[in-house]
Amino acid sequence: MDTSVFVQTFVAVFVLADAVGNVPIVLALTKGMTPEDRNKVIDKGSIVAIAVLLLFAFAGQYILSYLEVSMASLQVAGGLLLLLIALQMLRGELDTPIQEAGRDVAITPLALPLLAGPGTLTTVMLLMSKSQSPHLGVVLGIVVAMLVTWLILRLANQIDKFIGVEGTVIVTQLFGFLLAALAVEIGSTGIKELFLH
Repeated sequence: MDTSVFVQTFVAVFVLADAVGNVPIVLALTKGMTPEDRNKVIDKGSIVAIAVLLLFAFAGQYILSYLEVSMASLQVAGGLLLLLIALQMLRGELDTPIQEAGRDVAITPLALPLLAGPGTLTTVMLLMSKSQSPHLGVVLGIVVAMLVTWLILRLANQIDKFIGVEGTVIVTQLFGFLLAALAVEIGSTGIKELFLH
């Protein structure tokens, strides 16, 4: 196994998944859930993110080529998805658990695009194309980075207890705003790619 590829992949995936930055967003998305339900969402989101990252590492280029979808289009779509969620957070529409509305927050937005966003997908595809076969370093890098991310997200319950109800409301508003900015950043990068290249 190529250790340098493993370290590169681990650092890239861990930084891009931004577990610490995503804890308040996870709290906002799972507001009103019991700690057990929140853990289930985090578990499922992490598993789906690992599966998607591995799928993209091995077959991403083929999938996008087959569908004739560019990475830039994926960025625009990811940005729009995050923006819609950010607007819900800012309007205080996430007071009830989203699962009740017939949606599963573990898949969107937690797994996609928060943990496995366009940046992370592109990175694993590039690392895969650069690494020698067998691609053990990339695979292990993805899995270990996501396991560390999962452990950090699991601390969300302790953070929730610590900040209380008022704290959660403030955090939701604040991170809704930051998430909106992140969404615009991701989307605008995609738009630049589409129209300026």
